Amino acid sequence: MLRSALLAASRSPQVRTVVEKFPPTQAIVQRFVAGDVLDQGIAATAELVATGRKVTLDHLGEDTLDAEQAAGTAEAYEHLLAALADTGLAADAEVSVKLSAVGQFLPDDGEKIALENARRICEAAARAGTTVTLDMEDHTTTDSTLGIARDLRADFPWLGVVLQAYLRRTEADCRDLAHAGSRVRLCKGAYKEPESVAFQGRKAVDLAYVRALKVLMGGDGYPMVASHDPHMVRIAGQLAEWNKRGTDSFEYQMLYGIRPEEQLRLAEAGNAMRVYLPYGQEWYGYFMRRLAERPANLTFFLRAMATRG
Repeated sequence: MLRSALLAASRSPQVRTVVEKFPPTQAIVQRFVAGDVLDQGIAATAELVATGRKVTLDHLGEDTLDAEQAAGTAEAYEHLLAALADTGLAADAEVSVKLSAVGQFLPDDGEKIALENARRICEAAARAGTTVTLDMEDHTTTDSTLGIARDLRADFPWLGVVLQAYLRRTEADCRDLAHAGSRVRLCKGAYKEPESVAFQGRKAVDLAYVRALKVLMGGDGYPMVASHDPHMVRIAGQLAEWNKRGTDSFEYQMLYGIRPEEQLRLAEAGNAMRVYLPYGQEWYGYFMRRLAERPANLTFFLRAMATRG
């Protein structure tokens, strides 16, 4: 129930106003978000890369309902990718894009506009010498996102895509995408979904994650293991070993500000370890989903509220 309440709050303008006006919020958000502006995102990227970690940057924004705003988000990504190239970080940093932020939900030609804006971002990534991964949102966007990904891969075969293990369809989607050159980030899922389309409960989701991971690790693609769960990290390592995968044939991914010691341990052991690094002013929805995902995050936030002043 707590998770459902937090996910509902992530879309509530009234709750957003309260959270944003709460004095310690900005200090707490800094644990999970690199900053409001591009320079802060680049600075945080440089710090992570210096420790042997890789990065995927997310210019925060979602549910865009204005074509001009969608185009502005695409332009922001172009600036971001140019900055990665100019600073020499593009070899170790890529970008993650939510299609809803570049027009997917627009009432007229939303998918076409999102495809055009995503193509602009992919072209900028190609110029910079790096890659793009399309984030996945709630289950109603899955077919649309995978369709846009297929179109883009005709010109950008390195394009990555996210699959969410808690969706009942995901194991089959993994089979479709576990081919040579395919980059798939597997996460558990961060949205509240009905039982008809998603597994419910931690055990069922964990089992679904392992089944999907087995498919990806046994295939010819490049799995990106997005999990902070120690059991999933351990299982991923075992599956990589059993499938005779080298450390350059898959990677671990974790969120900025969560389990940084484990991130460093994995990197220092010779693994590819990528940090999902968000920045930008539209941090509220992202922040609330992080609270919903892990009780420890909510405890951290509530403790700060109790000790404010």
